[in-house]
Amino acid sequence: MSTLEIKGLHVEIEGKEILKGVDLTINTNEIHAIMGPNGTGKSTLASAIMGHPKYIVTAGTVMLDGEDVLEMEVDERAHAGLFLAMQYPSEITGVTNADFLRSAINAKREEGDEISLMKFIRELDSKMEFLEMDEDMATRYLNEGFSGGEKKRNEILQLMMLKPKFAVLDEIDSGLDIDALKVVSKGINDMRGEGFGCMIITHYQRLLDYITPDHVHVMMQGRVVKSGGAELAHKLEEQGYDWVKEELGIEDETVGQEV
Repeated sequence: MSTLEIKGLHVEIEGKEILKGVDLTINTNEIHAIMGPNGTGKSTLASAIMGHPKYIVTAGTVMLDGEDVLEMEVDERAHAGLFLAMQYPSEITGVTNADFLRSAINAKREEGDEISLMKFIRELDSKMEFLEMDEDMATRYLNEGFSGGEKKRNEILQLMMLKPKFAVLDEIDSGLDIDALKVVSKGINDMRGEGFGCMIITHYQRLLDYITPDHVHVMMQGRVVKSGGAELAHKLEEQGYDWVKEELGIEDETVGQEV
């Protein structure tokens, strides 16, 4: 079992504190859902874990199997087994989807142990068929001209091909119609198992109708203020966040605009 442990994490951007002491532990074989109102630090948490340079960690730790993630460069975090599915994936002209994926896989392997072309093609074809993706997606430039739904499916394709220890999925459901949502959920559920842990950042219960989380956490004012099982997400869907604020005596404010 692997463990991603976040303790007392404080993060600021442009001098404004966004995260104010996040505590969270995720083990492999667990799916955690992070929910909360806009501007409470959910996407900031994802960016800080992966080392976005705009997000400055001022206190706290992020440990992966006892190793200090915050001391790692961005590529080292990926090599250690962390993966981020971005809310707004970047377009890269001149690099095909297939070339990007094969290079990313080989970057995680030792020199001389690169994945063979035939094995890569077989696995890529299998995963694309599973995700109901058109064959030409492999030869198109990375995310260039992709629809919102295609970009999100492509993020899950990367997840399934790279097989990280831990994935952070930042609003992977945003902008998806019901058919695309089902396919994306199918891919995440297929990854579920002893060697994989996942943090899903979402605003909506509808994604969790297809992916049953082991743990649900509510973020407000830059902290995790309440945790529970899958039933917590259902209660949030029914009653909104006001009951959490009333229960915990939280004033109605946010920590600022998330970037």
